[in-house]
Amino acid sequence: MPVSVVRFNLVEPGADSASLGARYRAAVEMAAYADEHGVTTVQTEEHHGVDNNWLPSPFAFAGAVFGATRNIAVTVSAVIGPLHDPLRLAEDIAVLDLLGAGRLVTVAGIGYRPEEYALFDVEWKRRGRLQDEVLETVLKAWTGEEFEYRGRTVRITPRPFTDPHPLLLVGGSSKAAARRAARLGLPFFPSAHLPELEAYYKEKLTEYGTEGWTMMPTAQTPLLHIAEDPDRAWAQYGKHFLHEARTYASWQSGDIHSAVRSSATTVEELRVEGVYRILTPQECVTAGLDNLVLHPLAGGMPLEEGWRSLRLFGEAVLPALPA
Repeated sequence: MPVSVVRFNLVEPGADSASLGARYRAAVEMAAYADEHGVTTVQTEEHHGVDNNWLPSPFAFAGAVFGATRNIAVTVSAVIGPLHDPLRLAEDIAVLDLLGAGRLVTVAGIGYRPEEYALFDVEWKRRGRLQDEVLETVLKAWTGEEFEYRGRTVRITPRPFTDPHPLLLVGGSSKAAARRAARLGLPFFPSAHLPELEAYYKEKLTEYGTEGWTMMPTAQTPLLHIAEDPDRAWAQYGKHFLHEARTYASWQSGDIHSAVRSSATTVEELRVEGVYRILTPQECVTAGLDNLVLHPLAGGMPLEEGWRSLRLFGEAVLPALPA
């Protein structure tokens, strides 16, 4: 059966606190529904200071999801490592790993928006060295033993649920990210379908004498919405997908690779492009996708339409997929 993912970034342009609060609560309820219907993973992410209210605190959201679910994994893809205090990050992930009994998956990236670094007064040019420190520190912290950190001896408790440590992948689309993952013996999560970078990572594993594996998006990993009438849905709700696509496009320079990369400027162009797809339940079942990534609240999607999409996915798509 394909891997099934429900993605949330909680974007809602121009929202007031009441509307955003309703959206956050609905997302947790949707995660519980997804868990009950056998969805594999909830995926969330981190961005800061975005006008459209993009989720800045994925670990807080993950904690709420764990409190409402029993089986579903939560993937944070990605946490922007250099923006976090390494010791506090180790603690937060350890607590979530205990709450979720090992269901947390963290992808650590360095981001691609200098504005986020400026917001937290972190030097953009030092992001690679800071990421090295973050990853090396959390791995030591999760042992529960004393270690040297910035010239002093520290010890972090509690130890995580998962032995030897919570699932931590290094994300990115650069050779530097691949080298970092290989040197530390951590799995590598390319941000797009980049077979040549996967091969480079494997070369570096051999060079460093470490072990690891790759979790890479497939060549086609569209973001999905399920509707009985796709033409009507595109006409009525396509603007929400376009808003998200244009936001991503404004952040991504030529050397940034992403599975969500669109050059569309209109809803019509976006529909033809195929990065976002609105499918009937039967079309979704027969699409032949290895990863089904549902995005029910994309770009400020109305909650009722998000629920319609999720229920069709849970009740008409998942039961019809081959085992």
